Amino acid sequence: MSLTGGVPEFVLPPPTGPYRRLNPTTKLLIAVAEALIAFGVRGWTGPLLVLAVVAASGLRARVGRSLLPFLLATIPLVASILLVNTFLYPGATDRIVVIGPLAPTWTGLAFAVQATLRVVAFAMSAAILGLTTAPDELVADLERRGMGRRTAFVLGATVRSVPRVIERVREITEAQRARGLDTEGRIWHRVRGLVPLAGPLIFGALTDVEEQTMALEARGFSAPTRRAVIRVLPDTPTQRGLRFALAAGTALLLVASLAGQLGFLP
Repeated sequence: MSLTGGVPEFVLPPPTGPYRRLNPTTKLLIAVAEALIAFGVRGWTGPLLVLAVVAASGLRARVGRSLLPFLLATIPLVASILLVNTFLYPGATDRIVVIGPLAPTWTGLAFAVQATLRVVAFAMSAAILGLTTAPDELVADLERRGMGRRTAFVLGATVRSVPRVIERVREITEAQRARGLDTEGRIWHRVRGLVPLAGPLIFGALTDVEEQTMALEARGFSAPTRRAVIRVLPDTPTQRGLRFALAAGTALLLVASLAGQLGFLP
């Protein structure tokens, strides 16, 4: 249990703000649109645009510092993308320098940086959704709109895993520090401290999945009857219009990108 100013966290009022007060489905659609644009719009424009929107949303929702663990979690994937594409990009001949049998190329480096930006944009958009949306509210709103319970549970579990991962990382880090692991100081010490976190974090996540599955089956999750959703979350015509504009605009952007109509963009 963490304390804020000497007051237990569970008795504090929930954080508020314009972004946090959005309907859960609206925030979900924003995150999906950001991910699709980051990966679907070719060149630099798509991922850079999404990163700018994600940064503005994070500042608006006041979760900027909370995004750091998710950014660090992308380091292994980002490192592999950079190394593989920079050194082994097929067909590239514009070498930067020759290092023994390896020859990094400018084409591979440009592709690797673009791919890195897409991965980071996707991770940050999902993180903001998880940090600003209560999983129970998202599941309830999606079920009220007619989504099947299994699909709603998968989405809710994904969102619920974000704060749980943060809490588990904190617990594992404190336990490792108590055993003498140095996780502070220089950046190399912090990066090296990520390795002992990986095993407990993965095995803990698998244990959580097993426990949730058993608990759901004990509560009749597979029952054929439809659940009654009593909780109705606030929604507005403005948000309904925003969701329609996001869906239509994202679809048009993706079609235009696939058809090569956005070639004028960098």
